[in-house]
Amino acid sequence: MPKLLNKIDSPESLKELNRDELNDLCTEIREILLNTVTVTGGHLASNLGVVELTIALHRIFDSPRDKIIWDVGHQSYVHKLLTGRQDRFTSLRQYGGLCGFPDPDESHYDSFATGHASTSISASLGMAIARDLAGDDYNIVAVIGDGALTGGMAYEALNHTGHLNKKIIVVLADNGMSISPTIGALAKQLNKIRLSHRYRQAKTETRKLLAGSFLGNKLDWVLDRLTQGAKAVVMPTMHWEELGFTYIGPVDGHNIAEIETALKQARTDSSKPAFVHVITVKGKGYEKAEAAPAVFHSLPPQNGNEQKTISYSQVFAQTILNLARKNPRLVVVTAAMCDGNCLDMVAREFPDRFYDVGICEEHAVTLAAGLATQGFVPVVAIYSTFLQRAFDQILHDVCLQDLPVVFAIDRSGIVGEDGKTHQGIFDLSYLSLMPNMIVSAPKDENELQHLLYTATPSGHPMSIRYPRGSGIGVPLDTDLRFLPIGKGELIKSGNDIALFALGSSVYHALEAAQELASTNIDAAVINSRFAKPLDSELILKIVSQTNRIVTVEENTLTGGFGSAFYEILEKSDISDIKLRRIGVPDEFIKHGHPDLLRTKYDLDRRGIVKHIISYFPELASTIPVRGHQPI
Repeated sequence: MPKLLNKIDSPESLKELNRDELNDLCTEIREILLNTVTVTGGHLASNLGVVELTIALHRIFDSPRDKIIWDVGHQSYVHKLLTGRQDRFTSLRQYGGLCGFPDPDESHYDSFATGHASTSISASLGMAIARDLAGDDYNIVAVIGDGALTGGMAYEALNHTGHLNKKIIVVLADNGMSISPTIGALAKQLNKIRLSHRYRQAKTETRKLLAGSFLGNKLDWVLDRLTQGAKAVVMPTMHWEELGFTYIGPVDGHNIAEIETALKQARTDSSKPAFVHVITVKGKGYEKAEAAPAVFHSLPPQNGNEQKTISYSQVFAQTILNLARKNPRLVVVTAAMCDGNCLDMVAREFPDRFYDVGICEEHAVTLAAGLATQGFVPVVAIYSTFLQRAFDQILHDVCLQDLPVVFAIDRSGIVGEDGKTHQGIFDLSYLSLMPNMIVSAPKDENELQHLLYTATPSGHPMSIRYPRGSGIGVPLDTDLRFLPIGKGELIKSGNDIALFALGSSVYHALEAAQELASTNIDAAVINSRFAKPLDSELILKIVSQTNRIVTVEENTLTGGFGSAFYEILEKSDISDIKLRRIGVPDEFIKHGHPDLLRTKYDLDRRGIVKHIISYFPELASTIPVRGHQPI
């Protein structure tokens, strides 16, 4: 049982602990992280790496009056433990429990809701402007990792902060990683500083050995001259200073006293914004996580979301690898999601045709647009929740020019425990409104590979959305085939009612049809396959046979797949159709197991049958009412 953590009822309690107690507290916290996150799932390595930093922040600053904004927020578990939530920590990422990211609705210690990268400095500057306009004097701290610092938005905010000379403190938690090792010129610069940090430690030890001797004093003078002369060449600290920040560091991120000294300096220097560079080790204190931080970046929950069959991500990557072998003009672009998209196999075999741009979704899309103008076929692999950050680039740089860019959209639909910042429930809506964009979703992993085969020679922007985790378990065809664009597939005939489903919802619709069949209700099931263009010919054929239509999608109903049916019916001047749309209402979905959330939003077999019972009373009279327990 944790002894010290149980005494921490607020961050103020931390200030009463001595150094030995603080070290013991760090050990306790790491044990709790290991024991909890390995069960609930979540971000382990990143939180192990910021234990000392989080403690130091709460000892130096007076949260919640002082604002601490966690960029991305996946490393805020220690912050939650120190701000009165340790008694609920075992509910982390569980339905109704603690969120895996900062959430002001959960605690007033969470100053800003985060879940996407590179937002903290902009939010901090906005708060600083508000503070100064109100004549207040609280501190504002943005904690950002080196991976998030690759995002262009972070540099926009740094530039503006330096221009306004507003007092904020940016703490860079630098571990050389985002999920995978951080890439780019910035990473090379930060590596120089890490090396300089080791050099500074070595120089300190050398000075101790030579202290007091004539030779030692002479060498000390030489070392200082050499260090100052080489600073602008070797040390990229000048970069931050030229942006208008006071640079402090590099600081040992696992030495609380050293971090506190740096934070005090940043807090007391009110003349300009400060940049505190803290060197941390991702996975600190857990040998397996330190050795493989990417593997332990995010763990699945125990007995939940387990992979039963090959995943959609694996099928995507293997298919793209096979297509790249046949097409020398195919190029893959991703935004810090190489591991998540299983693209390491492509990167190894075709390093000159694989580009990980870092956490820069906007750049990734326009980079692909540039490639497409020169006759290449770019495949952009980005998670659904992150692709929405590049909305304008997709619309303006790709669709406006009708460029043949393929968007492989992983983690679409309900993704579960990561919660409202990560649910991929908007892509059908925001992509379908774009002229020239083809929007598709496979019903299973086998159809995914055929859609990829179809997309690469399509000559237009085409998006393929697919869910997180395991496939259905269907056999994979060895020979790929072209699927006619805009054409659906009648899987099951039926005259009483027609279920039009898209993507992963197709199998739920089939299960619902099977249950309906047990009550002598004949339901047709259509794999729509394309949300845009819709198969109007097939739709009109079906509605000529039945006027009862149900659409099913793991997407917001607002502007989604089902909404397009109204347009087709209106254009065809058909008014006597009873249309029921099943999908996500106009709200953000909180965290919880995907199966539980699908039940909550009636996206599973039971929910679909329930809707049919309530919406079509002439059919419902023949169906025995089955129990449907609300969540």
